[in-house]
Parts: sequence; C-alpha cells; structure tokens
Amino acid sequence: MSSAVAAFTAIGTTCSVHVTRPEALAPARRILEAEVAAIDRACSRFRSDSGLARLNAAAGRPVAVEPLLLEAVQVALRAAALTDGLVDPTIGRALVLAGYDDDFARIGRRPGAVRAVRVPGWRTVRVDPGRGTVAVPRGVTLDLGATAKALAADRAASAAAAALADVGLLVDLGGDIATAGPAPAGGWTVRVVEDHRAPEGPGQACVIASGAVATSSTTVRRWGPQAHHLIDPRSGTPSSGPWRTATVAAATCVDANIASTAAIVLGASAVPWLEVAGMPARLVRADGRPELICGWPAEQAVAA
Repeated sequence: MSSAVAAFTAIGTTCSVHVTRPEALAPARRILEAEVAAIDRACSRFRSDSGLARLNAAAGRPVAVEPLLLEAVQVALRAAALTDGLVDPTIGRALVLAGYDDDFARIGRRPGAVRAVRVPGWRTVRVDPGRGTVAVPRGVTLDLGATAKALAADRAASAAAAALADVGLLVDLGGDIATAGPAPAGGWTVRVVEDHRAPEGPGQACVIASGAVATSSTTVRRWGPQAHHLIDPRSGTPSSGPWRTATVAAATCVDANIASTAAIVLGASAVPWLEVAGMPARLVRADGRPELICGWPAEQAVAA
C-alpha cells in the first residue's frame, strides 16, 4: 500500500497509518495514537471517566465539555440532520436494550429477543457552541460510535500532514480510511473488506487518489442472529435491511461514514439516495452479491 506502515490495536479495532516516506512513520504513528486516545477519553460510552459518560449522567443539565467532545457531538448532530435522523446519536438506550451494553470484546453471543425502544431523536440535544456546553435530556443516552471513529481518522490524517511536510498519509481505523498529503504514484491501493479483522477475506481491492472511504457492516459487531450495532432510529432495533455491508467514498471520512451507516439503515432505498447524492458506493447483500453505485469500480481502479 505504501513505503511504510505501522499498526496497533485500540478502541476495539485495528488502527494503522501508512506513509510515503519511511522516516515519517514514527511521528505519524505518535500522532495517530494521540488522536485515538483522545477520542476514546472524550467519546467512549464504556469508560466511566470519559467526557461522554459525564455528559450522559448530567440528567439534562448543560455541561461544559472539552473541545473534542463538543466537536464530536456537533459532527453527530450534523450526521442526523443530513440523513433526516437515520444516523442519530440518541440511540444509546436502544443499543443497550439490544445487548450492546459493554465493550464489544466482553459481550460475546447473547440469546434472547432484542427489545425495541423509542429513540428520542437528535433534536432533543442542545448545544451552545459559544459557551461550549451540551445538554442531553434526562433519560437520553448519547452514543457517538457512528461518527467518532471516522472523525478521529480525519483528524489524525490532517494533523500528521500538517506536522510532516510533503508526506502522504493514509489512516485506517477499522475500515474508516482517511488520506492527506501527496498520494504515492498511482494512488493508495486499499482492500475493502467486510471484516477488518480478516483483511484477506471477501472484499475488493481499489485505488484512491485522495479523500476517504468508510465501511459499515452488520457482520462484525454482532452478538446474535438479529443483534448488531447498527440501530434503525425509526424502529429502535437493529437494522434489518437487505445490505450486510456498505462502503462509500467521499471527501472526508466523516461524510463517507455518515453515508455508509445511512445506507445500511435505509435498506433498498439506499440506492436512489446515494445516486442523488452522487456518492460512489459498494453495497453487499446478505448473500454476498455486491451492488455498485455511482461509478464504483468493478475492478481495481480509482474509486475516490
């Protein structure tokens, strides 16, 4: 993929940074590690000391939050606005009732029916950017998992490119891929797979010259036949549409992630939705058949 790569495990996934100049690898890794650690401290639903945990426990009181958490909340609310609530950060309680009530590595398989709950909706969250405060209503649990990891990928790629002159970078956080700086000759070759833990599994190789790619899937964070982490806010239960995986290319990883998550939730309507948005995408049906949208390449070619 590039002349040098470093990888490590954090936030429940594989994190890697690829650089076009080997001497830039060590500082690029440090920047990525710092961004990943910061997003975990700010946005983890499973850390009692995280900024998000304190915010969720405030029972409706406005809370002064750190700039990164404020940014992450604003990104999540933007995702909800862009998708008419299909990607909604107020799904936290629905995730808990579906069984996602602990760090995924400790969940395992859980029998039993998934319980539905009404999703309060993103408009119930109040943000005052001037004061740096956020208010989450009593009984509402924010979950920023749909966008925070993609935000970390964008931030890490941008920060490393700003710190390391004339270095091309690709950051991959479990399928959330962001690039910055000059790409290598011929672009970045990436393998789009359904399970980031199995990079040689079913998928497709493609080349990106710039921008970002994000993959959302119901096959990885799954703990039962109908239980996975992609909640449909309209029903309050895990999405049951025809797609098991959606990969989308966009200018930023956040935008790619918003679209890939929304595509899973939308189901069959995702195809015209992505076409209107003009976003190249690869959707995989439950039987493994891919559907290519808006010029997504059938073979190795420039996808973004």
